[in-house]
Amino acid sequence: MNEKTIINTRQLTLCAVMAAVMCVIAPISIPVGPISITGGTLILYLTAYLLGGIWGAAATLVYLLVGFVGLPVFSNFMGGASRLIGPTGGYLVGYIPMMLLAGFLVELTLRRFGGTGKKEQAIAIALQFLGMALATAVLYAFGTAWYCVQAGVALEKALAVCVFPFIPFDLIKMTVALLVGVPVRRRLEQAGLL
Repeated sequence: MNEKTIINTRQLTLCAVMAAVMCVIAPISIPVGPISITGGTLILYLTAYLLGGIWGAAATLVYLLVGFVGLPVFSNFMGGASRLIGPTGGYLVGYIPMMLLAGFLVELTLRRFGGTGKKEQAIAIALQFLGMALATAVLYAFGTAWYCVQAGVALEKALAVCVFPFIPFDLIKMTVALLVGVPVRRRLEQAGLL
């Protein structure tokens, strides 16, 4: 096998592993109105560190397809096409642009500020957090617009039900991803898996 084949095999394997982790963690949820608090976005933030934008989006797409065919991998152990095309499906479909953006920005900051100096690390952490926040805002915008159209509710009501209650939890998830993502990535790089 040549080096390119080995890299692709590693990426495909990590993609499959992260899709499987999404399938295991995302269904565990706490219902809060029509949307539930899940571990799904936490896994997506971590996936951004491990796979970047393109491969992270591929893992996310696999997760969505597994749920689409009916396996209970969505919140509250639900699955099926109705979950993706229903009023809250925009938040699931919005995982793809969220992952592309978060993964791209995390990769960019890791490449640009990969030094070990404290100043570089502080800049990288701040930019990674902002990147995840921006990606989450894209997810909120996509999901909320979908919810408004599908459920026929005003924007203010959709924001009050589907966005505002989740901001503190997503900020906590981003913080956890910042604390865990870089060390896990380093370990995988040291092991020759990235």
